[in-house]
Amino acid sequence: MTSYFTRRQLRRPLALACLVALPALACTDTLLNVTDPDIVQGANSASAATGLLNGAVLRLAQAVSGTQGPDALFMFGGLLTDEWRSGDTFIQRNTMDQRIWDPNNTFNAGPFRNLNRVRTQAALAVDGLRTYVPTGLADIARMFDFVAYTQVLMGEHYCNGVPLSSFSGTTVVFGDPLSNDSLFKLAIANADSALGIVRGSDSARVANFAKVIKGRALLDRGDTAGARTAVAGVPRSFRYDVTHSVNVNDNQLWALNASSRRYTMGDLEGGIGLPYVTGDSINSPIILPPPFDTTKKIGDPRIPTKTGPDGIFDTAFPTKVIRQGAWGRTSSVTIASGVEARLIVAEVALRDGDATSWLNELNALRADTTLLPALQDTSFRPVQGTKLAPLTDPGPSPNDSARVEMLFRERGFWMFSTGHRLGDMRRLVRATSAPGVSRVGGYGRAISSVYPTGPWFKGGNYGDAIQMSIPVEELNNQKFHGCTDRNP
Repeated sequence: MTSYFTRRQLRRPLALACLVALPALACTDTLLNVTDPDIVQGANSASAATGLLNGAVLRLAQAVSGTQGPDALFMFGGLLTDEWRSGDTFIQRNTMDQRIWDPNNTFNAGPFRNLNRVRTQAALAVDGLRTYVPTGLADIARMFDFVAYTQVLMGEHYCNGVPLSSFSGTTVVFGDPLSNDSLFKLAIANADSALGIVRGSDSARVANFAKVIKGRALLDRGDTAGARTAVAGVPRSFRYDVTHSVNVNDNQLWALNASSRRYTMGDLEGGIGLPYVTGDSINSPIILPPPFDTTKKIGDPRIPTKTGPDGIFDTAFPTKVIRQGAWGRTSSVTIASGVEARLIVAEVALRDGDATSWLNELNALRADTTLLPALQDTSFRPVQGTKLAPLTDPGPSPNDSARVEMLFRERGFWMFSTGHRLGDMRRLVRATSAPGVSRVGGYGRAISSVYPTGPWFKGGNYGDAIQMSIPVEELNNQKFHGCTDRNP
């Protein structure tokens, strides 16, 4: 199957900015005459094509959870949600946490640029692999997955009007502003391209990655029937991870939080955020291991936590740092999973009015203890061996509001800080329908009931940002004039 990405981008040579090592210095002035190109125009051998693939893998890890200052998407975007709070003195992190809309925030450029680096390098790898390693169909499909995944992330995190620029030779080809929905359509097409060719070693994992990406994008578009079909057959145990190493990049979910205390976990942020730290024995009951036999409000085993004893990095505020205990310095981060696939199926069942299947899907996940993370430190709570107890159906209500709340609470805990929460919050406040639009798929909730509001803990009040701004640097693109709109 041919995708939009294939038709529009793979026919012209793409380019990738990279560093080129200079030859060894000699005691002459010939260095002044060395041509040092900063754009590589595609692969010229099988090894070069494989290098582009490996580079895309590294760039993806950096983009989602492997860089800081500017920060990776899962951390910086999480500040805008109820997942993380700024424990820092940097104004860039503080304003994002406070939901202040600021296209000039200098940390905006990093996550956006890194996602586009993944997208363009994966596209370049597709070209190279098709030419020099045409039998590597699983790797070619994986690169289509990467393109699709970045398009979903941009559609969920940024305002409408995202430009997807590329290269032709050494010339930048500026992209037209695209709506979030258009990005989801592109992601679906590229996931289909992956599914249409994937074969060989590791093909099952690459195919499941494509299925989850496609299901996620279809759910974002409001196509619930299509989303359920897309994730059919994805096993609950499936995981697609990005990896970290002290030789390349630390896991920033650990580095910025547990190590440097510049991020601290959110808990009931703004009075309405999820209780990631304190837990909720009513809406998310747990079972403590012996000698405990009672359910207590001490947290949730999906997100082990520890509060204090030290404070956040910003010593001007007497706030204890709250650390997560699911990830260590080199822990892998799951970006797509069978858990997500089953949560998609659960949501579709609820939308179809099948509350029994909805609850069964949620409880099947909760009963599988292999899905729970291992503690990085035994001082975190709840203690190792704590299990999730079955949920009880809160019963029908207007618009099934209690059931919807329980569903999104489960999504928030299962997929904490993996780039899903902002898209979920936007779907919650998106309209259920709109004139002339076949699919909207939101839940129509008030922004003040979903996003942190009221007084911010460092002073002042929360702002009105509900998504991330496209960085001001994109104004170099003459086709781009700022966000088309800030609709959810």
